[in-house]
Amino acid sequence: MKKSSYLLSLMFVISFFLVACNSDEEGKEDGDKGNTGEAQTGEIAGDLEIQYFVGGYGDAWWKEVIGDFQEAYPDVNIIEHAGPNINEEMRSRWVSNDPPDVVYIDGAGSNETQMVEDGQLMNLTEWLDGIELEGGDKLQESFIVDPSDYDGEIYTLPLVFDTWGTWYDRALFEEKGYTVPTDFDTFMESMREIKSGEDIEPFVTSGQHPYYFIRGMLFPAFAAAGGEEYLSDLIKGEEGAWSSEETLEIMKNVEQMVDEGMIDSGLGALNHTQSQMNFLLHDNAFIPVGFWLPNEMANDIPEGFDFGFIPSPMQEAGEPYAIVPDLRPLAIAENAENPEAAKAFVEFVFTREYAVSFSEHTGAIMNLTDVDLTQSDKVPAYLTEANEMINDPSIVQIFNKPHPMSADLETPIGNALMSLMLGNASAEQFIEEAEKAAEAYR
Repeated sequence: MKKSSYLLSLMFVISFFLVACNSDEEGKEDGDKGNTGEAQTGEIAGDLEIQYFVGGYGDAWWKEVIGDFQEAYPDVNIIEHAGPNINEEMRSRWVSNDPPDVVYIDGAGSNETQMVEDGQLMNLTEWLDGIELEGGDKLQESFIVDPSDYDGEIYTLPLVFDTWGTWYDRALFEEKGYTVPTDFDTFMESMREIKSGEDIEPFVTSGQHPYYFIRGMLFPAFAAAGGEEYLSDLIKGEEGAWSSEETLEIMKNVEQMVDEGMIDSGLGALNHTQSQMNFLLHDNAFIPVGFWLPNEMANDIPEGFDFGFIPSPMQEAGEPYAIVPDLRPLAIAENAENPEAAKAFVEFVFTREYAVSFSEHTGAIMNLTDVDLTQSDKVPAYLTEANEMINDPSIVQIFNKPHPMSADLETPIGNALMSLMLGNASAEQFIEEAEKAAEAYR
């Protein structure tokens, strides 16, 4: 009896110990799985995964912001996923519903609208309403351009205010007396001067990335011709928009550029950095790119090269330049493991202090109002000049788009565009193919 009682007691003790250990291990596993949400104390803690594309803007600003956030939130373990190919490298994570917490949507292989349509991004509409800047003003009321609107819902916050425009070498133009275009007619005149004087095909863009021409040249042309509603119809693939007379007239202008030999005949093989290098070497004279161009090519700029920037001159004579802002947003994954830390980080970066720092590091503009770039001598001259021009309504008219074009529509339209720009299709054939693509998208 004594022996049985001893064994029973021993089994009870062992069972208690095992249960306690198992409970402790489960707790550790739950914590290790993602260190998600707020810590027991209510403070922001745990692993925070951030994905950001490193391209023309570089990564110096990101390193500064992430370092400051780490100091402000020492209990957060930040895991960075960054690089020029990060969108492709992280694709499997998104497809398998195991995404990072925060994503900066930029670069090839990423598309904001596609991610919203695929249900990959968190709805931020209500949360945004409560965010205030350092001065107490609401973030929602402090954007230069409002967030993309998806049937009244907000899924991304526009971090970078960029705009595609047409670049040229101001030093070359002043030396040779070439015309700086102010509309499509003078654009053609200028390219004729340059074609004759330099014996080059004046215009270049990336044939491997047709969206450079779509966003950099066509969007401003569409906006100038028909306003925001027309531009919106094209982006959404509304019936008849791509086959309209307005669209045909603009594409006839592109066809004229092709027929007169103004477009680099080898653009089909060029990626964006190769086309930019050709531009710097004066193999071409005009290129449509965003504000990242000088920063991205900083190590390859020839001595004496002076960046000149104008909004793409695709509008009719007598009309102001048209600009369609191209925003680069931050978003939080719908399936974020640590949504509280993700929200803390996104809120952390939207300050006017970081806006000035962003311009210093990148040569581009952060999407916040009331940011005085003249207070810093580190902001490049071309940016302050462009900023002044963009904010002068007598020179530039700004047209906003509802949201970026979905990759499901932009890709086939880009393919049709390349056929036109390489001389293998007419403007009429382009709009026919574009309308088919829009119908398939709808």
